[in-house]
Amino acid sequence: MASDKEPTVIKKYANRRLYHTGTSSYVTLEDLAGLVRGGEDFVVYDAKSGEDITRSVLAQIIFDEEAKDGQNLLPIAFLRQLIRFYGDSMQALVPRYLEFSMDNLTKDQGQFREQMAKTFAGSAFGGGALDAIQAQTRANMTMFTDAFRMFNPFAAAAAAKAQEENAAGGAAKGDDLGDLKRELSEMRDRLDKLSKAK
Repeated sequence: MASDKEPTVIKKYANRRLYHTGTSSYVTLEDLAGLVRGGEDFVVYDAKSGEDITRSVLAQIIFDEEAKDGQNLLPIAFLRQLIRFYGDSMQALVPRYLEFSMDNLTKDQGQFREQMAKTFAGSAFGGGALDAIQAQTRANMTMFTDAFRMFNPFAAAAAAKAQEENAAGGAAKGDDLGDLKRELSEMRDRLDKLSKAK
């Protein structure tokens, strides 16, 4: 939920304190998390070097949130897969894919909340609640699959070719293109299984 105004500047000092230049006061990571939830954009600069350290500060906020009991948002399997992408040939694709997926989830969250409110209005898990959750999950997985295909137009062709090679017993081995095709095929199969899961 970015705004058109300039982002607020936060300065991080050597003593690890964060200074909000807009309010001329020191803030905590929890305060910055509140700004994010409120839709306010900010950038964080190292006060001494002037280096933009916004990414590491946002990552620290996520780390702190994940450390809280009952606040886990990122599944372990997702975190492991994310780590595997570092240094992988697909690394350049991942940020755009995640950004696209999160943008779509954000756009759909109002509709999803309304649907869940209607579903759970009667009694918990009654009146088709599980059907609604499954339908939304399938819709989200379809969106993720489509997004992946949009950012990697070769995925469908690579997956089809890899499936043909596997069926013929002659899967390509040893070359980077063959490995990439197998990875794309496996990812597509996993997405398809997740979208069909009940």
